[in-house]
Parts: sequence; C-alpha cells; structure tokens
Amino acid sequence: MKRVEESLTAIDSLYRISSLVSKTDDPQEALELIMDEVVKVLGATSASIALINPDKNSLEIEVYRGLPSFSQELQLQLGQGITGWVALHGTPLLVKDVRKDARYIPVQDTICSEMAVPMIEQGSVIGVVNVDSEKLNAFNEDDLKLLTLLTDDATRVVSKLWLIRQLTRKANQLESLISMGQKLVSKLELGDLLDNITNEALNITNCKACALFMLSKDRRILTLRSMAGVSTNPDYEESLNLEDSAIGTVITHKKQVEVVNLGKTEEFHFIPLAQKEGLISMLSSPIIYENKVIGVLNVYTDHPHRFNDDEKKTFITHASLSAVAIQNSRLYSRIFSSEDLLRKNERLITLGLLAAEIAHEIRNPLTVIKLLFESLNLNYDPEDIRHKDTAIISEKLSQLDEIVTRVLGFSKSHHGLHSKINMKEIIQDTLHLLRLKLHQNKINLNFSTEDNPLIIEGNKGQLQQVILNLIINATEAMPEGGEIKINLFLETHEDLDVSVIEITDTGTGIPLELQDTVFESFLSGRSGGSGLGLSIVKRILRTHHGDIKLIKNSTSGTTMKLWLPLVLEDR
Repeated sequence: MKRVEESLTAIDSLYRISSLVSKTDDPQEALELIMDEVVKVLGATSASIALINPDKNSLEIEVYRGLPSFSQELQLQLGQGITGWVALHGTPLLVKDVRKDARYIPVQDTICSEMAVPMIEQGSVIGVVNVDSEKLNAFNEDDLKLLTLLTDDATRVVSKLWLIRQLTRKANQLESLISMGQKLVSKLELGDLLDNITNEALNITNCKACALFMLSKDRRILTLRSMAGVSTNPDYEESLNLEDSAIGTVITHKKQVEVVNLGKTEEFHFIPLAQKEGLISMLSSPIIYENKVIGVLNVYTDHPHRFNDDEKKTFITHASLSAVAIQNSRLYSRIFSSEDLLRKNERLITLGLLAAEIAHEIRNPLTVIKLLFESLNLNYDPEDIRHKDTAIISEKLSQLDEIVTRVLGFSKSHHGLHSKINMKEIIQDTLHLLRLKLHQNKINLNFSTEDNPLIIEGNKGQLQQVILNLIINATEAMPEGGEIKINLFLETHEDLDVSVIEITDTGTGIPLELQDTVFESFLSGRSGGSGLGLSIVKRILRTHHGDIKLIKNSTSGTTMKLWLPLVLEDR
C-alpha cells in the first residue's frame, strides 16, 4: 500500500511539474516550485539546482532548500565534487555514504547520502539536480530513477520557459530596434543622434556602458564621440590609434570583436575609466555604410560575459541602423549648409544684380553727357579758369565711365511711373542722343515707321534705355562702320495689337554657341562686355508685358525684334 501511495505521489509531482508551463512564465519561479516538489517527493534533508554558467564554465546554485545561505556563492568547476562529476559525465549518481566517496565536498557536516542527476537539453548538460539526506543509505535505485524522471520533466519545463522568455526578449528587441530606427531617423543633429545611438544600445543589450568612436578621414584615428552608462565627466575625451587597440581589428576586418576580460588583453583604451566603472567584457561592432567602416560601437559589461549569437546579431543590427542614421544626418547637414550657402549667394547675387543695373542705367545717360559735352567744343584760352574746369569735367566723366564698366552684377531695374508713350517719338529722341556717336563710328541710320501713331504705356526712361542699349550694341558690332535699320510697325499677336520694333545691323553677328542664350545674365560675346545689356533689355520689356527675340543672326549682321502691347483706347 505504501508503494502505491509513493507512486501516486510521484505521478502527482510529475504532473505538477509538467503543468508549470501554463502557470508561470518565469523560469526562476519554476525552478523554485520544482525544488519544492523534489524535496517533498524524495523526503530530502536538503536539495539544490545548479546551472552551468557558460561564461565561467562552472556550476552556480540557482535555487536550494536546507542548505546554508553561503552555499549560493559556491562555484564548482566541471568535474569538481559529486555535482561537478555528474555535470562533466552527464550520468546520474547515487552515493549512499558520502564519507566513503572522495569526490564529495562537504557543505554540511550532517549530510550522509546524496543523489545527483544531470539536466540534459538537446544532448548537452545545462545543470544538475542534487538531493541530500542526513541518513545513511537514505536513497536507493528507485529513488534515483524517480529523481531522473523529475529532472527530465523539470528540464523540459525550464527549457520551454527559457525559450518563451528568449522569444519574448527577441520580440522586445525587435520592437526596440524598430522604435530605435524611427528615433534615429528623426534625429538630424549629429551630436544628438550619436548620444541616442549609445543610449539605445544599452537598452537592447542590458550592458553596463556603451561607447561610440568615429573614424577620422585619414582612417588612422578613432575619436570618442558619445558614451552612455557611466558617471564620467561629459567632456571626457579619448582618441585611439588603430594599431594600439583591439578595436582596430574591427576596422581592419569589418567584423565584430569580443573581449571577455579587458584586463588580460592589449586593450589600452579607457584604462582609468574601466577600473573606475569595473568594465570587464566588451563587444565591439563596426559601423558600416556602403561597405565602408565609418566608426565603431562598443558595449561593456561589469562582469565576465560571453555574448551569444542572438546578442551579437541584435547588436550588429543596431550598428547597421546607426550607420544609415549617421549618414542621413551628414547628408541633412550638407543640405542645410548648401541651403545656407545658396541663401548667402542669393543675397550676394541680388546685390550684384542691383549694382549692375544701377551701373548700366548710369552708363547710357553718362555716354550721352560725354558726347554732348564733347560736341560743345569748349576751347577756352589756357589762362581762362574755365579751361581748367572743362578739363576736370572731362576727366571725371572718364573716371565715372571706367567705374561703371567695372561693375559686373545687376538686379531688377527700378520701375518708375508709367505713362502713355508714342513709340515714334521715343525712338527719335534716342536717335538724337546718339547722333554724334553714330557719326563718329561711320554708321548710316535708316528709320522707317507707319503714319498712325503707336501708343504704349510704360516707363519712358526704361524704354529709352532698351532702344539705346540695342543701338549701342549694334554700333559696337560694326567697328569699321556699317548700317542700322530701324523699322516701327503694328502687328497682331494672339488677338492683341502690339507695337513692333525691328533693329537690323550689318555687323559681325553673334557667335552661334551664344545665340540660344544671348539674353541670359553675364553672357557676352565681346571682350570687355559685361553680358548684362540684353538680359536687362529682356527683363524691362517683360515688366512692360512685351518681349524680345533674335530673329536673324549671321556673319553679315543680326536682327532683333521687340514688341510692346498698345494701350486699349488706341487700337
């Protein structure tokens, strides 16, 4: 009857252990409950579950019953003691009298019997379950079989819980990586981005500290740009030569480097800081963008630790996301710098345009003043004070002309008040101003127009500047003299009556490579020309709702055609 009761108790215990998967998701809590079941079923005085620490390759007690508190601090190497022997050989062991077994390491003097069974997962020992008794021969082979059954079930339960926790951790890491990626992309300022990278690295690795180094342009120096998880001065600086540090290998081979014990390697960086913060193990990952290493990301632990494959994969993924974010930040920075530079250049161009337009507007009336002044033939007696005055006036006019010639920028012309203008009259007035220049340059002028007046609305000074500029251009294209024909007539453009002026010269023409862009700014086919005249002409005409185009160009001359809309009542 007792045997039956023991069997039922064992079955109930096995059921309770198997059902732990549905009752808890905490492996540590499951180990505690398993420990209670083992002690209860086997009537043990004391018991423990020790797991193998892969970093130290030793057994560490995770849970225990009936043992002194200091026993949790004990660490057994594989093969050491009864527990270590079972872990090393992966075989259950029954010791009816521990005093006669040389492998036994006494923890309590009262213990006489012991059983130990390995926890085996996928062919590998992950831990050992021990039970002790103060009685001699307290356990038999049946007890050992029962403990083996309980241990096997316990191993399956704990392994499943570990797997669930691992999957949960991976899911959390994935969620963290996604969240981190979103945060990194939103960071545009490089300093803030690098700090965010190191902080997020600590969140996904649960390490003590993280440091980010950027590689110099000459690819010889690593400079610390951000550090998280330490209490050091925020202005702490560190620069490393690649050959002086183990992380130089990360750059050279473009792969992760793991250092289990920094104190036993030729790792020279952070010596004072590592000692102060107790940094022991390190995982270093390259920050690679388009197959080029741009930096290194390191995480540190304050205890000996071997990083598993999952940790390494997660960390390298973080480093890859960081590389993209860093490059984006650099590109944004370049864009902002370019925009700022463009804005500055735009202001400079505007100032240049303004200066050029003023200079150009001054040049034409200045030319007229010079011509009229020269035509006065003011030949005073040398002793007459007016003789000196006229010489000074002539000299200053020449200086002004030189200054205007040197100005190369221009901007929008200022608009004056518009009025109704007779195009015939404005052309005749302009030709009157230029009569001496045309005569001096041996140029014949032929002006023809219709009888009916062609009235437009505009700024007289600006429109006179347009005609003046076109005639002067034509004159300069004929250094040996020639002929200019001006024809004023009425045309209809898209049901709109316009006043048309065609100016034809017999000059050398415009170079073919320039004729398609002749109205652009700073484009000139003449040495000494500013390239501003025609662009200003076009802009003035467009502000008057008109336009200009080159309709003929050859080595025997050019023809410019410009038009302006007539006022409505004079159609």
